[in-house]
Amino acid sequence: MKILTVCGLGMGSSLILKMNVETVLQKNGIQASVEHMDVSSASSARADLVITNSELVDNLRQLSCPVVVVNNYIDTQEITRALAQAGVLNEGV
Repeated sequence: MKILTVCGLGMGSSLILKMNVETVLQKNGIQASVEHMDVSSASSARADLVITNSELVDNLRQLSCPVVVVNNYIDTQEITRALAQAGVLNEGV
């Protein structure tokens, strides 16, 4: 599974989100490749799931994979809920 974490410039906040997504996945025993990038690159990238904030989600709706919203990139509970919503984690998490 390939997951993209996306922010406006692909530098700071998407990297923070990437690290926290990896933490949540590892805690739940799920292996995935997680990459961070800017919204322009992500709009043409291939992935199984994209995680971004509510400001950028409309720029990524054309992707063929699910796009979920996480607004607080350091809130592992919000990240867990987003991953569960996308079907990556069990709903009971």
